[in-house]
Amino acid sequence: MSAAPRPDLTLWGRASSANVQKVLWVLAELGLPFRHVEAGGAAGGLDTPEFRAMNPHGRVPVLQDGSAAIWESHAIVRYLAAADGPGRLWPSDPLARARAEGWMDWSQTALQPDFMALFWGYFRTPHEQRDPAAIDAARRRCERHFELLDAHLAQVPFLAGHAFSIGDIPAGTLLYRYFGMGLPTPPLPAVRRWYERLACRPAYAAHVMTPFDGLKGRLEF
Repeated sequence: MSAAPRPDLTLWGRASSANVQKVLWVLAELGLPFRHVEAGGAAGGLDTPEFRAMNPHGRVPVLQDGSAAIWESHAIVRYLAAADGPGRLWPSDPLARARAEGWMDWSQTALQPDFMALFWGYFRTPHEQRDPAAIDAARRRCERHFELLDAHLAQVPFLAGHAFSIGDIPAGTLLYRYFGMGLPTPPLPAVRRWYERLACRPAYAAHVMTPFDGLKGRLEF
């Protein structure tokens, strides 16, 4: 039996942020009602005493659950999955959960830093300010990461095994931009099939597969 939905959830953060999209995706997967407050970027608000009381680092996303505030996207994903998605997003078997969390941590420490270097260097930076050598180096690092994913996903349909889980959220959030920002990518047949499985999920389509053309050539948020 799933936990009763909690109507006192508030998510702070701009919907165009990949880290915020991870949380929006999970909230939608779990069918949880929540209030969304645009914060950061053009919306500002990250330096107010009220926001700093929730997150002293002044960054999004932040999730308010009643009087509690949780910050860092992966901590929020884990919190929501453990509270409202046991047996679904949150594997009940400790080994399966460790595998899912391993892919989350790999995405955070390996894939996302190199992808963001590529995304900012190529897509967010105005053409005349780009560093071609740095872009090429980041592109090659990303190719190696996605080729590793492709080899793994040739054996299983989802990162932690045969069921969709929190392990798919971080890397899956980056796929739409990786395939859509205009750079050539390796063939990656298994990753493409995984991407197609994710794209069939209404929550992914609604909160990750959103236009990002407005970020092109913009160094500011």
